Amino acid sequence: MPIKYTVIERGELGVTGGGTKRWYAQVKTEGEMSIDDLVKEIEKFSALSEADIRGVIIALENVIQKELANSKIIRLDKLGSFYPSLSSGGAESEDKFNVNLIKGAKVNYRPGKRITDALNTATFTKDK
Repeated sequence: MPIKYTVIERGELGVTGGGTKRWYAQVKTEGEMSIDDLVKEIEKFSALSEADIRGVIIALENVIQKELANSKIIRLDKLGSFYPSLSSGGAESEDKFNVNLIKGAKVNYRPGKRITDALNTATFTKDK
């Protein structure tokens, strides 16, 4: 199934009035997959019950939350890796840096080879 896209016009960043405008592709998403939807799809590929699958997904969420908060990288083989990162202001020297300069933490995701390969070979179709 191809990835659907639309085309949108964007101006130049940082240029008053937008500068020269150009047209760019943007993914046209087709809804969302909830945990219920994922469970139904996973059931098709396994002998596990709905309750077992749901339990594993919830346990995985809990473990990922806990371990990211402990500065761990979570590697899920072909699925990819989740890792924590920080955003902070700068200090004039290492000695002058303090925790108050940290603006927050976020999670980054790096897809595994199988997902990267799937996206590299994806086809595209313009949404009407």
